[in-house]
Amino acid sequence: MATTNVKAYGAAAPDADLKQIDIVRREVTAKDIEIDILYCGVCHSDLHTARNDWGGTVYPAVPGHEIVGKVTKVGNEVTKLKVGDYAAVGCLVDSCRTCSSCRQDLEQFCLGGMVGTYNGKDKHLGTQTFGGYSEKVIVNEHFVLKVPANLDLAATAPLLCAGITTWSPLRHWKVGKGSKVAVVGLGGLGHMAIKLAHALGAEVTLFSRTPGKEKDALELGADAVVISTDENQIKAVAGKFDLIIDTVPSVHDINPYVGTLTINGTLVLVGYLGGLEPILNTVPLILGRKSVAGSLIGGIAETQEMLDFCGEHNIVSEIEIIKIQDINEAYERMLKSDVHYRFVIDMASLKN
Repeated sequence: MATTNVKAYGAAAPDADLKQIDIVRREVTAKDIEIDILYCGVCHSDLHTARNDWGGTVYPAVPGHEIVGKVTKVGNEVTKLKVGDYAAVGCLVDSCRTCSSCRQDLEQFCLGGMVGTYNGKDKHLGTQTFGGYSEKVIVNEHFVLKVPANLDLAATAPLLCAGITTWSPLRHWKVGKGSKVAVVGLGGLGHMAIKLAHALGAEVTLFSRTPGKEKDALELGADAVVISTDENQIKAVAGKFDLIIDTVPSVHDINPYVGTLTINGTLVLVGYLGGLEPILNTVPLILGRKSVAGSLIGGIAETQEMLDFCGEHNIVSEIEIIKIQDINEAYERMLKSDVHYRFVIDMASLKN
């Protein structure tokens, strides 16, 4: 298969800073779209992968799965987009497309194993996949998304992960007018959950461990803020919420939140992978038919639905634009929650 060298930023080892490297991309095949990457969002998953926090990282690792750019080449069988169109790529670039999950437009749960935009198994080249911290990307048209014309391109990038990660549970649990939704954590995921739930017509509450976020939360669309470390405030919302979206990316106690679910309510974890500490108390689950669930990004159709909804309601992420040369500093700031609310790389800084 014909290939070409592309400039990128990647990590050579778990303890190594990201730096400029060359990677190999395939040339466009019949169903492929080549995208010149203009902006790429920075996700906690990028940092975890670069530093092998979850294990299994193949080096060199080139993160980035919140990609927005311009179509520069299409294969001769492509019908979805044309050269010059703006396009987006999210967290997955391939799947088997034949299993029961894929046939339900749930490619993220592909039984054969979905192919992540980075650190996945590249079916074409036999290497790992490389993400959006690079000049360009080549993706099968099925996994390429259309960008609404009215949306700011840079601020659209985080919708491809932070947006769909929170949109998918909102849609699965049928949030709409009259729904009572709470969001745990006000970060990249949390601020998008508030914006999207509000636009769907829900009454939205932010759970925060510390005061000081009320102004931001209300401006984003929240109706109220509850300090989760204040027992009286927690008691005041006992049995209230139909859905809680928990976006916290680290070990934390979810038991106080479970008690604020209504009968048949669900707390869905979207931010943390791993064991829960302390142990989950099942009493409120049994006595109230309450649930604790998980959710993973979304399929391609659902992601396009989310982008179209954001276009209709003019919803984008709150961002800070950085140069690719500042990515290592950005990672350290992310660990300190020092970003409101998502870093986005201007990829022109790699090409110049």
